[in-house]
Amino acid sequence: MTPVLAFVLLAQAGQPPLIAPHPPVMAADPMEPAPEPLAPILDIPPAPQRPLPLPRIDVARPTELPPAVRAMLDAAIASGDAQAVTTVTKLAKQATPWGARQAEGLKDGFDKDQADKKALAERQRQERIKSASFFDNWGGEVEIGAARSTGNTRSLGLYLAAKGEREGLQVRHRFNARADVQETNNVTTTERVIAAYQPNFKFDDRLYAYGLAQYEHDRFLGYDSRYTLGGGIGYTLFTGPKLKVDLEGGPAVRYSNYIEEPDKTTVAGRASVALRWQIAPTASLTQDAALFMEAGNTNASTTLALDTKLFGPLKTRISYNVQYERDAPAGRDPVDTLTRATLVYSF
Repeated sequence: MTPVLAFVLLAQAGQPPLIAPHPPVMAADPMEPAPEPLAPILDIPPAPQRPLPLPRIDVARPTELPPAVRAMLDAAIASGDAQAVTTVTKLAKQATPWGARQAEGLKDGFDKDQADKKALAERQRQERIKSASFFDNWGGEVEIGAARSTGNTRSLGLYLAAKGEREGLQVRHRFNARADVQETNNVTTTERVIAAYQPNFKFDDRLYAYGLAQYEHDRFLGYDSRYTLGGGIGYTLFTGPKLKVDLEGGPAVRYSNYIEEPDKTTVAGRASVALRWQIAPTASLTQDAALFMEAGNTNASTTLALDTKLFGPLKTRISYNVQYERDAPAGRDPVDTLTRATLVYSF
């Protein structure tokens, strides 16, 4: 039985066919041309061929200083010289850039260590000052000079001076005194005495307020005694290890006991300058000058001295002193000068 006949019989019997009949097969017309192939919907170009990436190889670069450079930097650090450490660190970074971080780290460690030592020393210094009495921690010097001549002119000159300073946490104490006496043919030609005490109340390392109490005697300049009380403001202009300059100024009250005139109390203005210059390790230059301007009188004094170290606490001093008194007695030169060579003991 053919499939077509079976499909017909099943349809007549009311049963659905088990399989769909095939459509009739049509014979191909040999005269009809064959269908053309379908064109592609999208024109996708072929993917370019890329070279495969090469594997990455990491080459380790040095990060530490070479042994020779490290040894130089260690030697500079061991010396404790901050300038040398800075210089060697700079050179090490230039010569070996890859070790710059290590060089900076070593320098930072040195700087921190120096700062810690400085802070510890400052704390210890403050503790010593707090626990000391007023008579402790004084430093200063004693100066002695003498001259004698015989023959046609007999003369004898004596000079004695002392100064001291005590540095406190808030107050600096200064004291100085000197006496100068000279006789020629048993006649006194120089008789000069001065003593002064000056406390300084420090606001910081440079600025301070000062007080002054001073006594003077010089009968050849016309007064038997002169007392000065004053105060004012001081400022340290230079504070380096080789150069220090203090400037001061303020009012003062002066009582003068004149020899040939009535006693007088006046208000004066005071200005002073103190210079300390370390010229060389064994030589230094100092100058102390003060000017008082008051009604009817002006007086000033200055001392320039050159010190040369001998050994230990001993040194020699050549000094030149000028005293000016505008209201000097009649017949007296208002300017007195004195050059001396003395021996100085420091403590």
